Amino acid sequence: MKQTRREWLTMTAAAVAVPMFIPRTVFAQGQRPGANERLGVAGIGVGRQGAPVLGNILRDSRTTAICVCDVWKRRADEVAVRHNVSPEHVYQDYRKVIERKDVDAIMMATPEHWRGPICVGAALAGKHLYIEKPITLTIDDGKRLRTAAAKTGIKVQCGSMQRSMLPNYLGGKFIREGKLGKITEVIAANYESPWLGALPGEPIPEGLDWDMWCGPAEPVPFNQQLFVPRGNPGWLSFRPYSGGEMTGWGTHGFDEIQNALGMDDTGPVEILVEGEKLVPPLYDKPESRERGDRLCSQPRLVYRYANGIKVTLDRSNRGGGIFIGEHGRAEIFRNRITSNPAELAENYLKEHADVRLPSHETDWVNCIYEDKKPLGDLETGLRTAGICHILSIARYVGRSLKWDPIKEEFIDDAEANTWLQREERKGFETPVVG
Repeated sequence: MKQTRREWLTMTAAAVAVPMFIPRTVFAQGQRPGANERLGVAGIGVGRQGAPVLGNILRDSRTTAICVCDVWKRRADEVAVRHNVSPEHVYQDYRKVIERKDVDAIMMATPEHWRGPICVGAALAGKHLYIEKPITLTIDDGKRLRTAAAKTGIKVQCGSMQRSMLPNYLGGKFIREGKLGKITEVIAANYESPWLGALPGEPIPEGLDWDMWCGPAEPVPFNQQLFVPRGNPGWLSFRPYSGGEMTGWGTHGFDEIQNALGMDDTGPVEILVEGEKLVPPLYDKPESRERGDRLCSQPRLVYRYANGIKVTLDRSNRGGGIFIGEHGRAEIFRNRITSNPAELAENYLKEHADVRLPSHETDWVNCIYEDKKPLGDLETGLRTAGICHILSIARYVGRSLKWDPIKEEFIDDAEANTWLQREERKGFETPVVG
């Protein structure tokens, strides 16, 4: 049918008014997209934490879902349907995601023992990364990830979401700007290190690739209480797969301390150990975490920064820390800050009442588009996870240790340095980065 000039002008105006997004597949991986380019996003590990984080990312109109990956196909299928991803783009092998040229960015929320192989491989392929905390399972994985990310220039957001909570953000500034005066002491929670497990075997659920779930760790029989993060007790409590609550909650609390003290690009220089070395218990049948938590919160720990500030693991909230300074005392919680005298924090929050922050996921997408550093960037995530790792190592070897935060190794302690990496099962190794 022949169009009139008026109809043609109306259609043209509408096309100009609506932004036209084009796929990122025509652009180089790991680089900043243009204003009208749409970010191709994949999710690897879409369980309890991964599914909602992926959903938050995909609510941004600048993103589009490309594929979904999870070792349990039923779970991957459910998330794929939610985001209009067709069945042929659902995987159980993460390598198929990394190979895709139309995937620009990956949300990664697997158990911790998979962080090294997946994240380093994705970084080398130029995929921007949103990585659930802790960002690594070992110090060695962190070094490789840092080198890989630098090679390709990707933007990495560690999922320390408290960095994007306004009270936490302002709480860190409050401490750094000297509103408490010189900080003399910090108290953190006494987080538990992980223990050992040998749970009995159970039937593997249909559609679950259990060998892939085990991945870099030596295969063990399936057990439902191992498959869940926190159960009786859950993989988060077992050493082959996690750093225990030391990394589970500790990456929140220590991240607040690192941020508030202005230590985001460094770490402690000494760990002081008080008590007998940790001999972790073995769980050979499902039971609550109570026994393991009690035993694995010992020996007591203190760490010291080069400027003399000491952080004691004692009685504090698990999502933040208590800061004691010349002018008073403040406590940063999840989404809250208080002080004594109370008016110190109250007045500071009133003075900054107009500050606004995007969500943690939106901050990551913004930084990819604007070529900026995310609030929970790679280095902050690595340094926070590193504190957790070296504290547990000090418990396992049972003695005070000197730490070099530049080389990221213990000083004059060969045994402790053997804990900085781990053996990986053949076929599931973290890539070597030259």
